[in-house]
Parts: sequence; C-alpha cells; structure tokens
Amino acid sequence: MTALQLLWFLLLAVLFIGFFFLDGFDFGVGMATRLLAHDEAERTQLVSTIGPHWDGNEVWLITAGGAMFASYPLWYASLFSGFYLLFFIVLVGLIIRGVAFEFAAHAETARGRSIWRWALFFGSIIPPFFLGMIFTAIIQPLPIDQAGNVFATFGNQVNLLTLVGGVAVVLMCLMHGLNFIRLKTEGPLRQRARALNAKLAWVLYAGEVVFAALVFFMTDFFKARPVSTTLIVILIVVAAVAAHYGAVKDRELLSFISSGAGLALVVALIFNGLFPRVMIGANPAHSILIQDASASPLTLTIMTVVTCILLPIALGYFIWSYVVFHKRVAAK
Repeated sequence: MTALQLLWFLLLAVLFIGFFFLDGFDFGVGMATRLLAHDEAERTQLVSTIGPHWDGNEVWLITAGGAMFASYPLWYASLFSGFYLLFFIVLVGLIIRGVAFEFAAHAETARGRSIWRWALFFGSIIPPFFLGMIFTAIIQPLPIDQAGNVFATFGNQVNLLTLVGGVAVVLMCLMHGLNFIRLKTEGPLRQRARALNAKLAWVLYAGEVVFAALVFFMTDFFKARPVSTTLIVILIVVAAVAAHYGAVKDRELLSFISSGAGLALVVALIFNGLFPRVMIGANPAHSILIQDASASPLTLTIMTVVTCILLPIALGYFIWSYVVFHKRVAAK
C-alpha cells in the first residue's frame, strides 16, 4: 500500500464525516418540523435555520461519491452495484427533501404547504436510515467473487445490524439537529429541543449498547483491530454523555459539538474496521483490499494536487457562509 492510497482512504473517511456532521443536523431539523414544531410559523422558523446551508452540505456526499469513483473505482463499482436498490432509495429521499423546501415555500394553499412539509419530514428520515443500513451492511462479510462483484442478498442488506444501524443514524441525526436548533433559534423551540434531547439521550445509550454488541458478534472488528475498535466505541459513548450533559446543563455548543463528534466517530469506527480492506468477502480471499481497489498512481497524484488547490477555496466558502448566517432565527 502506497502513501497516496492510504491518504485517499483517509480523505474519503473525512468526506463522509463532513457529510454526516453537516448534513446530519439538516436531517435532524427536517425531522423536527413534525416532532418539535407546533404550527406552521415554527416550522418556517426551523426551515429558516438550515435554508442557507442544506444544499451546500449535501455537496459533501456528492464529493465523497465522486472521490471514491476516481480514487477507488473498484470499490465504487462493487459498492454501488451491490447495493443499487438502497442507494436508489437514498437518492429518492434526497430528491423529495430537496423539492420539498421549494414547493412548500411556493404552495398557494395551507393543504399544499402541509403536504410538502410532510415530504420534508420523510425526506429527512429516508436518506440517513438507508445510508446507515448501507454502511453497516458493508462491515459484514458479503458474497464477493474473484472479480470483485458483490452479490448482496436480501439478508445481507436487511438484518438486525443494518436495521439497528439505520435507526441509530436517524436518532443521532435527530439529536444533532435538535442541538443545532438550540444554537440557531429564539423562543420556545429552544427549550423544547433541549427537553426532547435530554429524553432521547437515554434511548441513544440503549441503542449504543445494542449496536456495540452486534458489531462484536456480527463483524470481525473487535477481533481484527481490538484496541482501536474498543477505543472508538468508548469515545462514541463519551460523546453521547457529553451531549447529554450539555442538554441538562443548557450548554448548547458542547451538545452540538458532541453530537456531531458521535456521528463522526461512527464513520471512523467503520473505516477503522474495514482497513486495509474496502469490502469484506464471505471468503476472505475475495475481500477487496485498498491496494487492489485504488486507481493508478498518476490519477491519485493529480487528484491530490487538485485537492490541495480547491480544498482551501471550498473550506473558505463554507466558513464564510456560516459566519454570514450566524445569527439566531426568530419566529415570524
């Protein structure tokens, strides 16, 4: 394995972490429009908190997919063909969510606006749930042939670990969104978000115990990388406790950073357990390794140079956009 291959494996992890941290609270706010808001004025207030950012935050997922295609074409081909249906459902959810923002804003009747608000709610649940299923499916042994083709069965895609993983990602995104609401709103929504978050923390604790047990029994993570896997699991629990403490003590920034760190650590757990593989075969000889899935050295070199040029510009834009829209949103 070369240094560039390792670098792009780590960069892919960073891109997915960026997506779940940033778009995670967007999903959570979308769910909160039905779980937290009491009327249309409060729903509009919630949507206004993510209005300047949600489409930019989705770019992280597109960038991660494009970077995987360019840097690890075999991984991209095996993953997207093996889980085509689940990715298609994710895409449908993202489309529903995207159009819901615009159509609700331009709806001419209260009924039409309500329909698109519900579309936003379901469009905010579908992508994180099925992405959670996909990420927890690929950490289990899969039927892969010598050419790298994945023949994922229904049982590979829908089992106890993938369902728990999907629910866990939805719950973590919801709590992350509630913490963002506490940072960005004025009025009763802040206190309601705080109270709901404190209650959901106990559900998250139970879910983390179940998830850790399933990872122990249904993957080889604790066997292949016992120290790092155990450490990351402990850090996930610490992040959940810190977010809960922030909700109880009304420390908004602590809660937000901690809930985002929890999502980031779940991605880190997956990439740590996969290394040095990108897909785990039921037959270990057919597992796809980093060095076998990567693009040519020239391609990786060109991608690295382009990234060094464009990444500072992209990060500068993101930071600038959040600085410009840093003020709290009041109900109208």
